[in-house]
Amino acid sequence: MNIEYLEEELKEYFQWFHRHPELSYKEYGTTQKIREILTGKNIEILPYKLETGLVAIVRGEKEGPVQALRCDIDALPIEEKTDLDYKSDKDGVMHACGHDMHITIGIGCAILLEANKADLKGSVKIIFQPAEESSIGALKILETDVMDDVERIWGIHADPTNAAGVIAIREGYVTAAVDRFVVTVKGVGCHGAHPDDGIDPIPVSAAIILSLQSIVSRNVNAFHPSLLSVTRVSAGTTWNVIPDKAVMEGTVRTMERDDRILYERRLREIAEMTAKAYGAEVDVEWIAGCPATYNDKDMVNLCEIKAKEMTLATAVEESSLGGDDFAFYEENIPGCYIKIGTGVGHPIHHPEFMVDTGMLYGAVEYMVELFK
Repeated sequence: MNIEYLEEELKEYFQWFHRHPELSYKEYGTTQKIREILTGKNIEILPYKLETGLVAIVRGEKEGPVQALRCDIDALPIEEKTDLDYKSDKDGVMHACGHDMHITIGIGCAILLEANKADLKGSVKIIFQPAEESSIGALKILETDVMDDVERIWGIHADPTNAAGVIAIREGYVTAAVDRFVVTVKGVGCHGAHPDDGIDPIPVSAAIILSLQSIVSRNVNAFHPSLLSVTRVSAGTTWNVIPDKAVMEGTVRTMERDDRILYERRLREIAEMTAKAYGAEVDVEWIAGCPATYNDKDMVNLCEIKAKEMTLATAVEESSLGGDDFAFYEENIPGCYIKIGTGVGHPIHHPEFMVDTGMLYGAVEYMVELFK
């Protein structure tokens, strides 16, 4: 295979995907482009009826395990502010999280594995997954039987904290479980000049918000990373009326499973008992998202060995209380979530986030080595 030609192809693919971002569950053009490229390279696409996203497979000619690579494909509702000549052509939509890079690496892996399938032991499924930014897009893939024979799964993510091509890896938890809550405080509305005629839900909400932080500081092991953030508070419609309800919404992030259970229990207790103390009522809705991502020890060891053999620069992967629905795949099989340096620059989800495309081919080569 002409390496220089493939390198240039990958850059062209990346630029196309960056220029044509699509939001979660709307990745129709992205899916069609991936299908077009893979079909043109004679790579088998499995016949799953997914509305967006697809699964390709490369079948090795030697006996071995079935492995998978997850590549997410959706973009974010962010207005791009780079000066790239291939910047997003869609107002308010941008690949600000590196998913265009993930797609391109997945395609590159499929091409390189297919070209060398005589030496490949087992098979590799490349999952082009929709809607990772929704935190539950992986469930669309898991509704099929695509994972039934997979023995281990790999994930990749753009890393703007490291130089281009640096492999960041670490055993253990690397992203958090992501849960959302909505608390509705029900009071009794009245005139703003006569609060004694009603039950004001606003001070009740304030008391709940302040008390919720005691979960972090007094209930959770101080050595366990976690947080609770109230990110939206809404109450009232005008200046002289005490409303009959207030709503607060937020997120809880945890690494440990027991902490996740503890947060939900304590959040309900604090909200309910605080509201009762003020004579109000409360409704608590807990919306569970993805679990925490855990890097398997043996897979991490393999990553380190291969990086050393290829003389690639490595770094210790940072833990993050951000989440990734890659963790859903790991509930039944070992997984490993690798961060690949894209060049030190603006963080992900920033309107000026950029990827150094010079790292694409090297990342493909590295991932292919892990499958051998």
